[in-house]
Amino acid sequence: MNNNEVLVAGVDSSTQSTKVLVCEAGTGRIVRTGRADHPDTTEVDPARWWEAWRSASDGLLDGVSAIGVAGQQHGMVTLDDGGEVVRPALLWNDTRSARAAADLTGELGGPEVWAEAVGSVPVASFTVTKLRWLADNEPENADRVARVLLPHDWLTWRLTGTEPVTDRGDASGTGYFSPAKSAYRRDILTRAFRGRDPELPRVLGPAEPAGHTPDGTLVSAGTGDNMAAALALELGEGDVVVSLGTSGTVFGVSETPPVDPGGTVAGFADASGRFLPLVCTLNAARVLTSTAQLLGVDLAGLDRLALAADPGAGGLTLLPYLDGERTPNLPDAAGSVHGLRRTNMTPENLARASVEGMLCGLAVGLDAVRAHGVAVRRVLLIGGAAQSESVRALAPTVFGVPVVLPETAEHVAVGAA
Repeated sequence: MNNNEVLVAGVDSSTQSTKVLVCEAGTGRIVRTGRADHPDTTEVDPARWWEAWRSASDGLLDGVSAIGVAGQQHGMVTLDDGGEVVRPALLWNDTRSARAAADLTGELGGPEVWAEAVGSVPVASFTVTKLRWLADNEPENADRVARVLLPHDWLTWRLTGTEPVTDRGDASGTGYFSPAKSAYRRDILTRAFRGRDPELPRVLGPAEPAGHTPDGTLVSAGTGDNMAAALALELGEGDVVVSLGTSGTVFGVSETPPVDPGGTVAGFADASGRFLPLVCTLNAARVLTSTAQLLGVDLAGLDRLALAADPGAGGLTLLPYLDGERTPNLPDAAGSVHGLRRTNMTPENLARASVEGMLCGLAVGLDAVRAHGVAVRRVLLIGGAAQSESVRALAPTVFGVPVVLPETAEHVAVGAA
């Protein structure tokens, strides 16, 4: 059998859905696809991810030799001694642990100490802050926790039924793993969890397998969603990705781990042995869908309105912190509209302001990764909102560099494959 005849499956277990792509290993050609939605919430029973996987993969896996899972980063999955889920998983976009993030930052000695220790300064998204929240708000549940996993870890474990494992890419988003040293910081874990010391998944190298399914299908180490997208896009020097999904992310690859005491750039590891400096905002595609809903139009209608307005939206500015914000770290912030006058109070200007506001938040991210040594020669624009006509038209001006739209694909699932 030649490599073009070998089939592999990539799984993208994202915030909103599970997507499964079956690809030819040699060519990358996609031969089958499936999808199933997740609940629209910030905490969820992991069993719903398994149900979505079963539904999305139904009828797709015949002849598949290997499976790789890429999952949403940071989520907290807690298991008891019997492997049962202790409580619904808290997802990355659940901001209830914002106070815990601030407390932990001070307890360890400040942002500089955190950046040196784990490559990032904690915000509410990070798993470490969710463990502190659990310890302080649900101590009886915290006492039952024997093991902590990430969403991708949990799905890989369910597929293999053996030892829980993870990879350095996804582990680097927990807040208790050092990407630079490729090792857990158990002292930080136990401090965050008020002295409790749960088991953590073994960290695999990029080429190490996680195991096999009961029917003998190979399962890879897998990784986090952003790390998988970087693999799919084969990022080189000067390439920076702007991904516009539920969240907005800006990331490139680096040979050295970035250290940003300001907390804007997360010093993640990638899935290949390098590093993935990344900036993440909470508010991206949903800024557009929410504005379209307010204006009573669909997304195509929002595009038409936005493109009919002049640049700058007549002085109207929309600050798009509709769900709080991660970068800058303002979890309790709200969105706002500034510069509203009778003369610019039109649907066209509001539509334009929503697109400009979302993109400007990501432009700040571009400046931040550039300041930490990542060359920005072009932007690869991906994610659901990258299909927007107005986003495509405005992005080159806002970002100030050439913008490339890769061939439409589910990049996270392709990277997992």
